[in-house]
Amino acid sequence: WHLMMSLSPPRGCLLDLPWEDILVPHILCHLPLQQLLSLQRVSKSFQALIQLYLANMRCFDSSQIRPAIPRAAFVNLLKDNEVLQQLVLQNCSDWLTDRELLPVIGQNHHLHQIQLKGCAQLSRHALVAISLSCPNLRRLSLAHCEWVDSLSLRSLADHCKALEAVDLTACRQLKDEAICYLVQKCSRLKSLSLAVNANVGDVAVEETAKCCPELEHLDLTGCLRVKNDSIRVLAEYCPKLRSLKVKHCHNVAESSLSILRSRGVELDVEPPLQRALVLLQDVVGFAPFINLQI
Repeated sequence: WHLMMSLSPPRGCLLDLPWEDILVPHILCHLPLQQLLSLQRVSKSFQALIQLYLANMRCFDSSQIRPAIPRAAFVNLLKDNEVLQQLVLQNCSDWLTDRELLPVIGQNHHLHQIQLKGCAQLSRHALVAISLSCPNLRRLSLAHCEWVDSLSLRSLADHCKALEAVDLTACRQLKDEAICYLVQKCSRLKSLSLAVNANVGDVAVEETAKCCPELEHLDLTGCLRVKNDSIRVLAEYCPKLRSLKVKHCHNVAESSLSILRSRGVELDVEPPLQRALVLLQDVVGFAPFINLQI
């Protein structure tokens, strides 16, 4: 036993391992952000380690912090980081303004994914800052950000031409002209949501179809001005389309959707016969036997 102990290396502390070579890239990256924040309260050494990790963090997701992250904590956590690639901001719509966000955007030029869903207190300056600071941006969610206007979207289109996915759900200031400019400049788009926007119509959908041949997912939920003609153009120009959402688009009928349905495109509305069967089942309490192959 004594011989074995004499030959065994002495036990060390976790902090004795190389911080930048081992702890940060291979251990801390597997811990939830909430646990890391708790860990930094253990000692000054752990606090220094966590600060080093935060400065080298590639992905920040505020939803990992419970309860909702406070303003001061957000500013402190990212003040030294200049290498972020993904920034997901949730549960912070009550306090997040340009004042907190713009410094983070301004010092992180490698961001390729940003999610600002529901961040209602930002302004058009936030989107302009993103467009000027993030040339490699690939994915952007601005869902329910009604401050997005045509001028800020134009700036995004001019500077972030590598965009592949954009969520503009309920960005109610945007009209056809703004969407057309975006898709003309960002022809690599694979996913686009224009849902819940009464100002978007056939002009925007047709231009999207003609300019974005790589398009795979399009969400037009609640776009009341969209009609059959633009859906037919979509079917003609977008051979890679995999899913289309047109629920509550009352001017879109099966006559145009059937073309996409026959290609296996996933639609969020059922064919008329299937809808009728579902309604009948709800009324009579059972599904009648009908040969659907007729």
